[in-house]
Amino acid sequence: MSYAEVNGLNMYYEEHGDAAVTAERPALVLLHGGLGGGDMFAPVVPALAANRRVITVDLQAHSHTADVDRPIRLETSADDVAALIRQLGVGPADVVGYSFGGGVALRCAIQHPEAVRKLVVVSFPFRRDGFYEGVLKQQEQLSPEAAPFMKETPMWELYERTAPRPEDFGTLLGKMGDLLRIPFDYSEEIRELKVPAELVFADADTYSMRHISDFWTLLGGGRQDAGWDGAGRPGAHRLAILPDTTHYTIFVSPALVRVVDEFLDA
Repeated sequence: MSYAEVNGLNMYYEEHGDAAVTAERPALVLLHGGLGGGDMFAPVVPALAANRRVITVDLQAHSHTADVDRPIRLETSADDVAALIRQLGVGPADVVGYSFGGGVALRCAIQHPEAVRKLVVVSFPFRRDGFYEGVLKQQEQLSPEAAPFMKETPMWELYERTAPRPEDFGTLLGKMGDLLRIPFDYSEEIRELKVPAELVFADADTYSMRHISDFWTLLGGGRQDAGWDGAGRPGAHRLAILPDTTHYTIFVSPALVRVVDEFLDA
């Protein structure tokens, strides 16, 4: 359990597992979802750390990491993660991100490809309109005023237990609401992505299957038959749809551990 000073942020991280970090088996950096923290991965960390070093990170204003005077943006959070990887001397690392953390992981691979060996994006869209319309309406309502209504949720329980200033919960909601209302489209940058990437989605996710398919197409997938020898596959990229999962259960699914392990070890 440690803190690192990166970009003016006192970033909290934990290291799990005692495996040596090597070029063939680098450290795995786990990035949590919005309003969460590294503790979200507690059910799957032991399995992921069985044969590799795992580093869980609390991003800006989340869990143990206190907020600073700047907006929450995927781009700046990606800079923070890359700076942490450099400071710990574990780059290039494998980076796995879920939801908000998936967006941070994606931006990290785009902005700092030298820091990322392999990328796993779990349940995050490449464009804002990938969310179902009902989810977009919910995002519009996320604001500091929502704090009293969040007091019975797991997100508040984690924040109250771990945050250095639990009274800042409303500020976190406001900043995350601002982030979620910003239009984005990473299509062109994803087409040029040099880092091997795996996309992982639930079979009942927050995004339509059409959007998931379009994301896969950006990486070169789904365009042709792979052939008997697999020569038509989209390079080192992979797509996984996990059965009997949702956006709210996928990050602790044993199936997630399996597909991540297989991809990172390939």
